[in-house]
Amino acid sequence: MGVDPETFVALHHKLDALKKKHNDLDAQIEQLSQQPNRDDLAIHRLKREKLSIKDQMAKIEAEMVPDIIA
Repeated sequence: MGVDPETFVALHHKLDALKKKHNDLDAQIEQLSQQPNRDDLAIHRLKREKLSIKDQMAKIEAEMVPDIIA
């Protein structure tokens, strides 16, 4: 059973926000990686946060797809 239209729209907005944050983190990681005296610990933390956001996005996408009875 799929989600109702209101829930779908809310999930879509949350997914868009997470995608933006994911892209922002990617840019931050790239910027920090280019610095000559880069902070590897900060980069590692940002990568973990990025991975967490990717997991959240996958969960939301799974909720948005209707269940298919095989």
